[in-house]
Amino acid sequence: MTRRESVISALNHRDTRPVPYTLDLTTQARDRLLAEYKDKTIVENIGSYMTGIYYSGFSEGEKEMPGKSGYFKDDFGVVWNRNGADKDIGVIEGFVIGNPEKNDYVFPEIDTDRFRRELQQLESLETDQFKAANFGFTMFERCWTLMGMENVLTYMIECPQALEIFFDRLCDFWIPMIDIALEYDIDAVEFGDDWGQQHGLIMGPGYWRRFIKPRMARLYDRVKRKGKYVLQHSCGDCREIFPDLIEIGLDCYQTFQPEIYDIAEMKKQYGSSLTFWGAISTQQCLPRMNAKQVQREIIRILKILSPDGGYILAPTHAVPGDVKPENIIAMLEVFRNQEKFL
Repeated sequence: MTRRESVISALNHRDTRPVPYTLDLTTQARDRLLAEYKDKTIVENIGSYMTGIYYSGFSEGEKEMPGKSGYFKDDFGVVWNRNGADKDIGVIEGFVIGNPEKNDYVFPEIDTDRFRRELQQLESLETDQFKAANFGFTMFERCWTLMGMENVLTYMIECPQALEIFFDRLCDFWIPMIDIALEYDIDAVEFGDDWGQQHGLIMGPGYWRRFIKPRMARLYDRVKRKGKYVLQHSCGDCREIFPDLIEIGLDCYQTFQPEIYDIAEMKKQYGSSLTFWGAISTQQCLPRMNAKQVQREIIRILKILSPDGGYILAPTHAVPGDVKPENIIAMLEVFRNQEKFL
């Protein structure tokens, strides 16, 4: 079975051995790993079962803003400060849209030539991996990067009609990009949009259903019409809307954080409808345990989530820089030799 076939088998809820896995590293984690082991093949040969292209607002060859070290401006006009702990994304500086009721914001023109080049490269990649086009900061996240999170939550109450108009415009922005991606031989479209916090949704289920659900349903529908899989990344606690996500066509939910969810209970309730991707904690397990404990925790998770398929083995997020290199190596050892450990 190829890696692509293995992922598809898991997504179709068939018992799949070995369980497909993915592993992404932040810049800091990768640098620390390479400094410790001085062997680039460790990163080059991780062996993830999935690959893809990613667009979240930064064009190819992004550059620092002139005269502002560590600051980057994305296609939407949002300025990101990467001088703090987060070197990969950063935190926003200022707001682009001040008032949704007096909103003349012009969405960026997408460099479709660049986008098609990336899709062509993905399509022609000589690999047996499962291939996905990934759109980050799609709805709620893109809105708050432009307006500020506190402001967006306030606008949901104070000027909901104006905010709904903006969400519709944002949805209209993404649909042509999704349609272009679906012209190519890919397996899935992944959407990234953080809705959860450690306990419950940031905006609550009622506001999510009003502002986010109808637009995500439109985006999912474009993908499902072409017979492709829909993957959704959201950090935090999204259990209140799992039935909604299943209703609108979601196939796979990521990150599935074990410090938030009772993973056995979620598997019991939703495991026949949703594939869970993640479950190895980047908050607790990887940075706080030793290598042997990490391996025992991964084995525990595998035993709970892998029966009858519906699971992709992975950390809950890209591995952060506070994870010891030996824990990454220990994790990879289990990933690559599951039969030995189970």
